[in-house]
Amino acid sequence: MTVRSDIFLLICLVVGAAVFAAALALGNEYYFFAGYVVLQYVVLSTAWNILGGYCGYVNFGSAAFFALGAYSTVAIHQFHPMPIPVLVVGGGLVSGVVGFGMGYLTLRLRGAFFAIATLALAVVLETLVVNWDYVGGSRGAYIVRPETIAPFGSYIKYLFLIMMLLAVGSITVARLIERSRLGYGFATIRDDELAAEASGVPTLRLKLIATTISGALMGMAGAPFPYYIGFLQPSSAFSLDYAVNSIAMPLIGGTTGWVGPLIGAVLLGSLQQIATVTISSAVNLLIVGFLLVGFVIVAPNGIIGLVQKYVEHKPAGRVGRRPVKTDLPKAAP
Repeated sequence: MTVRSDIFLLICLVVGAAVFAAALALGNEYYFFAGYVVLQYVVLSTAWNILGGYCGYVNFGSAAFFALGAYSTVAIHQFHPMPIPVLVVGGGLVSGVVGFGMGYLTLRLRGAFFAIATLALAVVLETLVVNWDYVGGSRGAYIVRPETIAPFGSYIKYLFLIMMLLAVGSITVARLIERSRLGYGFATIRDDELAAEASGVPTLRLKLIATTISGALMGMAGAPFPYYIGFLQPSSAFSLDYAVNSIAMPLIGGTTGWVGPLIGAVLLGSLQQIATVTISSAVNLLIVGFLLVGFVIVAPNGIIGLVQKYVEHKPAGRVGRRPVKTDLPKAAP
């Protein structure tokens, strides 16, 4: 039984509203700050999985697209302040165009060569931003936000709601792709690209679509970031955390569907926020490293793969934990 896309979107919106209401009921502003980061990682991991999981092309340049969205906001804000929804659209357009360009230049490469090319893109873009005085350059740029905004009260609640809608949108897009002809085309590229080309699948066109959608979603995730952090500098926008987490979260959750990145982002993002409060934010990447190594050894297909493996190898004569009695005749002596 499959759920229609419009019903699925409605369910996601209801769940998002319930999460927002629960955060309000807790009465602590910190939950909105922490929840924003977790939702941000939901968008990033889902976006990465469209290219890395569905197509099998590992992208190490996630931080570059995230930073493009953030610095698009800074550039627009320097010219003329705009509402955040407009900035989100602008960041998505800029990152989508760059994603298309990156794909056109690098998607003829495969495997490790493509991954190295995306990493080089991040280095080149960071160098350009460091030397671009209009957006602050190496010294950074301040984004002064109001303390409150009607009718949400504190501004962080408004940012949390925007990121919640972005998370719902990215999950819905990923599910639509997964169940469409586009998703089947992505799967053929992941399984055997040479065979797909021989069968007439337009692999380059599909990969360009994947890089464009993935880049646009990452840029949209980064667009509200300057308003969240207040002071944006290249080291924070191009942080290694975004590149590592956007890869690790889908790998831990599972890369073959939209559920895996969601599970990985919520699990790993929540653990990192707890560690930030109880220990230090310096251990976040250490947590990612330990979990990633552990899952590569124990569950190389992620949590979803582990669950599927358990279901497939479940003893046929048992339901739950109780054995099922049968009336089959005993073997003849």
